[in-house]
Amino acid sequence: MHTDAQRRRTDRMISLPRRPILDWSSFLGGRSAGLPSVADLPYRRMTTSGRAAIFHALRLARLAPGTPVLVPTYHCPTMIAPVVAAGLRPVFYALECTGLPALDSIDAALARQAGAILVPHLFGIARSLAKVRQWCDGTGTLLIEDCAHAFYGMAGERPVGHWGDYATASLTKFLPVPEGGLLASACRPLPRLGLRAQSPVAQLKGLVDVLHLAADHGRLKGLGTLVHTALRWRRRATGPAADMPPAAQDSAAPAFAADMGRHNEAPLWVSRALQGALAQEPIVQARRANYLALARALDLGAAAKPLFPTLDAATVPYAMPFWVRDAQRVYPQLRAAGVAVFRWDRLWPDTPSIAADHARTWPRHLLQVLCHQALRPEDMAWTITTIRRCVDTDGNACS
Repeated sequence: MHTDAQRRRTDRMISLPRRPILDWSSFLGGRSAGLPSVADLPYRRMTTSGRAAIFHALRLARLAPGTPVLVPTYHCPTMIAPVVAAGLRPVFYALECTGLPALDSIDAALARQAGAILVPHLFGIARSLAKVRQWCDGTGTLLIEDCAHAFYGMAGERPVGHWGDYATASLTKFLPVPEGGLLASACRPLPRLGLRAQSPVAQLKGLVDVLHLAADHGRLKGLGTLVHTALRWRRRATGPAADMPPAAQDSAAPAFAADMGRHNEAPLWVSRALQGALAQEPIVQARRANYLALARALDLGAAAKPLFPTLDAATVPYAMPFWVRDAQRVYPQLRAAGVAVFRWDRLWPDTPSIAADHARTWPRHLLQVLCHQALRPEDMAWTITTIRRCVDTDGNACS
């Protein structure tokens, strides 16, 4: 007998989900996460995405066109695109081994000129930003705390999102919603963003996307008739391409011109509704358990190892950063096999190489292995086995 996970592995059209998937279990369990969340901040506005939230944070800062905005050398291009879209100039800073800014390497003159600094909690390993906060207060620099990878937890002495003048988050990385971002602040009231409501057709498509993705991965059992009816409706409305499942954003695709065209649209109603209805505690527990299972099993010595093998009690990860010596060979094999993994190997044009940067080799060697709540124990076991096989120092192909 084959499990559902084993049967999925034989079908190369279906990979492990790269984002949370809606299932009946999504509504079961504690409604409270048991830890702070960016959604708990007193001032909040929903957007269509995390990058839209960054754009609106910069717009609210009212910086002069061309003002430098400090951004990390290790990044997803969707972190940089909002800076450019806002008419500002991205200037890159080096990282410490923890993933925090190497503040001592930032030129003093640049520090005085910079209007803002974007500081992400990479991989969801949230850390204290006390030194960054002190530096920003001393230079008069706006701090945007990028919580795209850290929706829940503590960042040292404060909850996530409480260090920045503004905090931004991505709902799709933690919740089974078709789209959604969050702009929030612990200290600054947020005006209405003037977002444009999406059409009724777009609202229905958003709901269909959620159901389609769930059906594609064998979730929401018992709703097969409804899902197929919805897909037939969507096919009539948009053509045969509607049969394709909604694609999660893929860092392997060219992303330098990240889509900023929808930053002025309001998020879909289904995203708002699901955010308020989902159980939070199981999300926290599953992500932590999956991360720790990966970290325990994938310390492969000189060939590959977790960058951060342990988690603090108040950390809720997005992905496990996995250093691989021969990532150029291993990564394509993992993707072809269907492992839920990605990498940030395509940086924004003209990203500099800085001598003090501990992250200089990360684009070449670092993979991000996802650990979200839709990955079941059998999925994690298969993932671990497949990664170990692919990392085999003999270079044998994995399957």
